[in-house]
Amino acid sequence: MKRVAKREPKRKNVALSVPPKSHVSRDLILRVAAQLFRQQGYSATTLRQIADKAGMKAGSIYYHFDSKTAILDEILELGLQRIFDAVKASVNDLGKGSHRNKISAAIKAHLVTLLQESDYTSANMRVYGQLPERIKKRHRPLRRAYGKYWDDMLVDAQRAGEIRPEILIVPLRRFILGAMNWTVEWFDARKNSSVQDLADRTTLLIFNGILPH
Repeated sequence: MKRVAKREPKRKNVALSVPPKSHVSRDLILRVAAQLFRQQGYSATTLRQIADKAGMKAGSIYYHFDSKTAILDEILELGLQRIFDAVKASVNDLGKGSHRNKISAAIKAHLVTLLQESDYTSANMRVYGQLPERIKKRHRPLRRAYGKYWDDMLVDAQRAGEIRPEILIVPLRRFILGAMNWTVEWFDARKNSSVQDLADRTTLLIFNGILPH
């Protein structure tokens, strides 16, 4: 009996989900600009520098953004939203944990996002204070929302007896966020301990202070 060779079923041509080149270029411009803003500040960074680092012509940037300010606006928004989302997710994952554990988780998420995971966040914290009022004003609502999230978390801890009653919450929140955001100026993973160690020491300092017990 003659053997009939089985035919392989024809493979369907499945289109791979590849992002359009324009999206790739836009994301690249944002990433490169965030790195430059973080390293040398907003004023010192030029569109030509962004284009050179991205490997494109300076004029190509205008296909995606009207100006350097438009790039900055998106980086500021992305940077703060990423850190806000990371902190909320980290706190929510704890469920009904102690308030100290929630604040500790928030500190760790803030520092990890700032120092390890997002140039957008680092750029946001690095350049915001250097910006003119007209730019700051556009981003103030999200910054206030993030501050309120911390205020609510600290108030809950105070009501539960985990923060002394005489401590003023808003100055405490400003101290915590200011101290963490300043780490972008001095923290170097090659010279310092891990971000986790930094988060642990920050939590210890906030809750235990510096006096011996």
